[in-house]
Amino acid sequence: MSPLPEAVLDRTERYILPVYARPPVVMSHGKGMYIWDTDGREYLDFSAGIAVNALGHADEGVAQVLATEAQKLLHTGNVFHHQWAGKLAELLVTLTQREGGVGWEAGSMHPPSGQTNGAKVFFSNSGTEANEGALKIARKVGKARWTKASGKQADDLSCDKYEIVCFENAFHGRSMGALSVTPNAKYQKPFTPLIPGVKVGKLNAMEDLDKLVNEQTCAVIVEPIQGEGGIRAADIAWLKALRKKCDETGAVLIYDEIQCGLFRTGAMWAHSTLPIDAHPDIVTMAKPLANGYPIGAILMRDDIAETMTAGTHGTTFGGSPLACALGYHVLSRVSERPFVANVAESSAYLHGRLSLLPNWFPEILQPEVRGRGLILGLGFKKQSHPAKLTELARERGLLLLTAGTDAVRLVPSLIISQAEIDQAVDVIESCLHVMQTQ
Repeated sequence: MSPLPEAVLDRTERYILPVYARPPVVMSHGKGMYIWDTDGREYLDFSAGIAVNALGHADEGVAQVLATEAQKLLHTGNVFHHQWAGKLAELLVTLTQREGGVGWEAGSMHPPSGQTNGAKVFFSNSGTEANEGALKIARKVGKARWTKASGKQADDLSCDKYEIVCFENAFHGRSMGALSVTPNAKYQKPFTPLIPGVKVGKLNAMEDLDKLVNEQTCAVIVEPIQGEGGIRAADIAWLKALRKKCDETGAVLIYDEIQCGLFRTGAMWAHSTLPIDAHPDIVTMAKPLANGYPIGAILMRDDIAETMTAGTHGTTFGGSPLACALGYHVLSRVSERPFVANVAESSAYLHGRLSLLPNWFPEILQPEVRGRGLILGLGFKKQSHPAKLTELARERGLLLLTAGTDAVRLVPSLIISQAEIDQAVDVIESCLHVMQTQ
């Protein structure tokens, strides 16, 4: 190992909290789909900063916006207005109306029947913060609905509409509220007790819904495609039943699309192509929105937003001029029709190539490729194999991620080409050959 990375690793060990399990590689710079370490080694990046770098590394347009806006206005706090928050919020709402989501059918610029005029956005700094905010909003909506039904005051201690429902293998974040709805003992156990009133169900288990969601439920939070949990998709019929149950009980349905949203599936939202009776009240987002600059957001229908007034939620850094300018630039580009068409074409090609591998390595791989769009997973029969594949692939110049206990996750930048897909799958195939002979 050359002196430079050795010095970096030594400094990290001395001064950085040791909460990350990382290989002894120090990254130097990137361009497009590729990233280089300080030894000059090139890697094809199929991790994209954990599904963040939608436009790849060192994108010239992103760099230009960053440089221009940084010379104008970095930060104001939310005690003053600036132009970019409203522009990005408008783009998020109008694109959702155009592409479909939170109750709008694709191509509709009019609110769903019985709803008010539109939707509202709250900007945060991260996905965890977006989920925390969504849970807070749902709690407030729950109190408002309980007050209306009971005739009592919102601060009455007898209010029992506060329970939250989440699902096994979910990942919603690491702060205390988000952690409480991330039912994984590895993450939760060291920090118990967590917030009370959380119920955990099984994804796609129809028979559980009546027990899970009831009059005491204020919120249900679910990922349409679980990312960290192993690239597991929720069934459409189950989401429709969940939507129906939330409507019957007055619970707020939250879709966490932090990893699967914003065109990663080839549509604005993972739920954009679903029937509107499988849509949520709130959708949370973050990862790709500013291509690596920290930003998160909560998008909610007006009938949910109307309970939130001045002082009920806030943030110092969320929705800064720079973050929102970058978000506006990135979202404008990834929503262009040719770009979206390329995502669809690339994802179909990647899925096609990956789908051959279980037939060639049946003793290693599970039979089905998981996910859709450019959030795909290979399931393994042995839990030790995902980490082994990522290690072998890194040695051969390909960066992959594990997911859950039995999967490797493929979440490349949305600019991926067929040639880069071929390069990646060829490496994966060679690694599987090695694993097969060991």
